[in-house]
Amino acid sequence: MNPANIEPWLNQIHCDDCLSAMGRMPSASVNLVVTSPPYNLLNSSGNGMKNGNGGKWSRATLMLQRGYAEHGDSMPHDDYVEWQRECLREMLRVLTPDGAIFYNHKWRVQRGLLQDRADIMDGFPVRQIIIWQRSGGFNHNPGYFLPTYEVIYLVANPEFRLAPKAGGIGDVWQIRQDRGNPHPASFPVELARRAIAATTAEVVLDPFIGSGTTAIASLMEGRQYVGIDLSDEYCRLARERIADAADELAQPDAEPTPETPSALEVREMLQRTRAEQRSMRR
Repeated sequence: MNPANIEPWLNQIHCDDCLSAMGRMPSASVNLVVTSPPYNLLNSSGNGMKNGNGGKWSRATLMLQRGYAEHGDSMPHDDYVEWQRECLREMLRVLTPDGAIFYNHKWRVQRGLLQDRADIMDGFPVRQIIIWQRSGGFNHNPGYFLPTYEVIYLVANPEFRLAPKAGGIGDVWQIRQDRGNPHPASFPVELARRAIAATTAEVVLDPFIGSGTTAIASLMEGRQYVGIDLSDEYCRLARERIADAADELAQPDAEPTPETPSALEVREMLQRTRAEQRSMRR
């Protein structure tokens, strides 16, 4: 259950600084956080990043050249780390005792050293690391193999448990990159949907909501959401996409949403298939 004073926040996109907005939210008021913060890509020593040649499409290239609409994505590293740690502290404050955070980020090599986000995650209750294996994309840099994965930190309060049978999907998630989204660095709906479906959460927060992906995934899984973003442009985009998704979900004769099945659906399909195979062998 969630406190009544979370009601004004529910199922809305709040255009605000994430720390300011979360600071006004009641403690222990959301069950789940699913988010992917800016990666600070423009503060990079990596080959091909500073001039934008590492992007997978033109929108990614533009982001690598300019940053996000209201965020340059080029903070000094120590400042970036402290900002993200402060964000995580606020996420934990608004999380219920049985809640968890799915925190999507990317490892990279900086000046010959692995930057695995340990400086951000140090001291937080990380329970597991999930590998998001992305498919698709192009490699524009002959000095490197094509990057095909990112990580999701599962940061969990002591009472957090997965939904029944959800753990069987494993810790490597093969999900295609997002396509057709005007946001420069979106993750796919199915990534958020799989995280949400693997829990019993009622209220899902994304303090970096971007184009509204986590909110759309929440609606698809029958949950409520709270979205926060600094950019007016992205807030408008998120509201438009959420409205379109809600209209589509409300259509009784609509075609099934062309998404990969959720975590629980995958598990149930595997169980049915194995049961059928056992029956055929008898």
